[in-house]
Amino acid sequence: MALTVAVQMDSIQHIRIAGDSTFALLLEAQRRGHSLLHYTPDKLSLSGGAVVAAAEPITVRDEEGNHVTMGEPSRVDLAGTDVVLMRQDPPFDLAYITATHLLERIHPRTLVVNDPANVRNAPEKIFVTRFPELMPQTLITRDRAEIEAFRHEHGEVVMKPLYGGGGAAVFKVSKEDPNFGSLFDLFSVTFREPWVVQQYLPKVTEGDKRIILVDGEARGAVNRVPAPNDIRSNMVRGGAATQTDLSPRELEICETIGPHLKEMGLIFVGIDVIDGRLTEINVTSPTGIRAIKKFGGPDLAVEIWDVIEAKVGR
Repeated sequence: MALTVAVQMDSIQHIRIAGDSTFALLLEAQRRGHSLLHYTPDKLSLSGGAVVAAAEPITVRDEEGNHVTMGEPSRVDLAGTDVVLMRQDPPFDLAYITATHLLERIHPRTLVVNDPANVRNAPEKIFVTRFPELMPQTLITRDRAEIEAFRHEHGEVVMKPLYGGGGAAVFKVSKEDPNFGSLFDLFSVTFREPWVVQQYLPKVTEGDKRIILVDGEARGAVNRVPAPNDIRSNMVRGGAATQTDLSPRELEICETIGPHLKEMGLIFVGIDVIDGRLTEINVTSPTGIRAIKKFGGPDLAVEIWDVIEAKVGR
């Protein structure tokens, strides 16, 4: 079954392909004979009821620095494609939300991965709070008195933006931290929305496990170990990926949330688990599938495309 696949992403010319999950999906789609179109979110439009994009055909190669050939762009009605991969990176801001509204106009006649309405309704640091029994103690607020009480109860905490990504602006705050007042002021003027205050988990130094669920089932994982003198395990922040297996507790977490993800049409999801506690459910543009394959795990691009093709076929 040859499909026309459009990918909405940050410019493919500037990605680092060795760890890029979107690129892995494109390689597998091309291997299956699907036609690929590429456009950036700023090229998405709603015109007379049609959702259109200035998209260019692409051919991809697993060669760093020579990974893509791009054709001439043209105006494409996305309702005429079979699949749209919504894969631009956060921040999850009004531009991101607007894109979900536009793509919702064509889904599911054109299959959008992940379901745009549920991407909009499941921002990673809020959606996860539907499962408090699986999480570390967590507070979402911008009220200083609430934060002070939380710090008094839990001691060391982590503060981070509610709609951030990639480990940006993540801070560890001690119980008696002289920088807290300044940090509170900085967050107050930088972010209009509440932010996340979370119980600090000391075992983050041993790794933050990224687990990939495909159509609601746990299919692979990689452990991300922070760089020295950093609490952030994101690989773009210097974290190192290592091989790992899933513990019984991690399987329990996946079995609890998996049916919800499947029901919501969230085909490709990455969750973060530290010391057996769920910290985020990433549904916007999760990563990790190339690292999992590198360390001897399954090629999850194959499994994701098996699911997509089955859904399109139905």
